[in-house]
Amino acid sequence: MDLSYILNELGEERENYFNAISPPIIQSSNFAFDTVDELRNAFADEMSGYLYSRGLNPTVDILRKKLAALDAAEDCLVFNSGASAIFCGVLANVKAGDHIVSVAKPYTWAQKMFDVILPRFGVETTYIDGTKIENWHAATRSNTSFFYLESPNSWDFQLQDLRAVAGWAREKKIVTLIDNSYCSPLYQRPIELGIDMAMQTATKYISGHSDTLGGVLTGSHQMIKKIFDSEYLNTGCGIQPFNAWLLIRGLRTLPARFDRITATTQRVIQYLKTEPLIQQIIFPLDPSFPQYELAKTQMSGACGLMTIVLNVKNRPSIVTFCQNLRHILMAVSWGGHESLVIPKCASLQDSEFDPNNREHKMVRLYVGLEDPEYLIEDLRQALATIADV
Repeated sequence: MDLSYILNELGEERENYFNAISPPIIQSSNFAFDTVDELRNAFADEMSGYLYSRGLNPTVDILRKKLAALDAAEDCLVFNSGASAIFCGVLANVKAGDHIVSVAKPYTWAQKMFDVILPRFGVETTYIDGTKIENWHAATRSNTSFFYLESPNSWDFQLQDLRAVAGWAREKKIVTLIDNSYCSPLYQRPIELGIDMAMQTATKYISGHSDTLGGVLTGSHQMIKKIFDSEYLNTGCGIQPFNAWLLIRGLRTLPARFDRITATTQRVIQYLKTEPLIQQIIFPLDPSFPQYELAKTQMSGACGLMTIVLNVKNRPSIVTFCQNLRHILMAVSWGGHESLVIPKCASLQDSEFDPNNREHKMVRLYVGLEDPEYLIEDLRQALATIADV
């Protein structure tokens, strides 16, 4: 299906709303019925039509159709956050006594679920180095029912071989879910590589404006309906119509923003390679990346997120660098119009800092929509302040 068609036309029946170019926000909590039989049918299957906006809503449905098509998936649910999408995708597919295999150091709220919530119900999680397929083989038990992947993850961008992991999971009848937030469907299509469910935080690239939250879960219609009928409706975690409308707006410019951010990122990386205070640049599609060849086979691109390792000996040097940036903001997340940094050492005291620990010297940098030279000059002047520490 053509990308331009998906972003600009799919799901938009303009003749039903006055031929308006932009779809309406159907800000209604519920929907009326003409007959008792129609109401009865809606009670029997809430996914068959519009009953109550906790389930389906016309504005949200336009977004669902577009996001499913982007992932080459049969169906989609949109949640009020990425954490909600992960929670429901996992919870719908495990039961008491099951075992989960997850990549090490997953997204914070995924790990909270694995470590705190699921153990209450007798579900155990094993964390592995997901870069090697043999680790997935070794961790699999007779009661393993779920694999959780992040490829790339959001700090050192480790990859999993998606085809290999999906193949092993299918052989063992294990459900797979990947956090695809780094690439989005524009740069990686996990469903086509055999993964059962693809999740992304729409808060990031889909929104693109840092003004709304959202989470996306795509997969087969059977899987999506299973989640809709249980966890989605029970937890009430569906996205609201206005937020869905904002995400539709964000989708319109997604390819243009990706093109701009990708080009600027390359310029910034070229500059950073000339700086002696940069010990390492971690970016999946840079030839120096350890899994560069795998990245090229399953990713069609990489956008604005990288990690730089500073060549410093103390935490105050990193603090000085981050706090002297004039235009690049210090904040979590990524994918919006604005460039951002977040230092790994923000969770440490000065006395806890270890200059021999690469992670302590990491600063994650997101490149936004600003001009390349504007960002490069900001990085240059901030790096220069480290000499005074």
